[in-house]
Amino acid sequence: MCRYSNLLPHTKPLGTTSRKVEELFFSFPLSSSIFSNQTMANAGIQLLGFTLAFLGFIGSIASTVMVEWKASSFSGDNIITAQAMFQGLWKSCVSQSTGQVQCKVYDSLLQLPGIVQGTRGLMLSSILLCFISMMVCVVGMRCTTCMADQPEQKDKVALAGGVVFIIAGLLALVGTSWYGHRIAQEFYDPFTPTNSRYEFGSALFVGWGAACLIIIGGGFLCCNCSSQSSGKSPRYPPPRSTGPPGKDFV
Repeated sequence: MCRYSNLLPHTKPLGTTSRKVEELFFSFPLSSSIFSNQTMANAGIQLLGFTLAFLGFIGSIASTVMVEWKASSFSGDNIITAQAMFQGLWKSCVSQSTGQVQCKVYDSLLQLPGIVQGTRGLMLSSILLCFISMMVCVVGMRCTTCMADQPEQKDKVALAGGVVFIIAGLLALVGTSWYGHRIAQEFYDPFTPTNSRYEFGSALFVGWGAACLIIIGGGFLCCNCSSQSSGKSPRYPPPRSTGPPGKDFV
């Protein structure tokens, strides 16, 4: 028996060959497909968040420049409806029943009420932070080619942009809510003359909606739905072994 063992062709153990086939089959296509799917999912979430935050940024600008932050109220008796008064952060307007509108820009900054000055600062700060955050997110989003060779740093930049977006949205929300609270407080004040009462204007609703969009968009940018962003390769259970090597021969 041992005499003819040298005449047999050289064979490899089946255990080693089968393990290599299993590793090649299970590791390469599955891990690459999962990684690409997660990358596309993260990029889609980031793009959605950036779009929502950008729409909120446009809404914040529109709300800041609008004049209808508060509108004259027509509730009660003996109210003259021939004209309607609107007040904003930068000017006040009077609309006649004939359709004529007259506006006047506030002359002195120091003579403005503290609520107007504070809301101005909050809204302008929110707009400035939104602009800075957009520049940061353009660098950190996965759908851009900036810092493509540093995925970990790229994700951190996107996270920082999302946090700044959330702060900007909170500033806009505080500004509009503060102004709205003052309108409601003066409206229900019994010492406020009936002809001097105001209600919420359309700019407040635009500002509230814009602030919510900015916060939601920043939250999406902060989301990291995958642990693969750390750059580590996915882990899989070791492939099955058909038997100890060196025992299965053909």
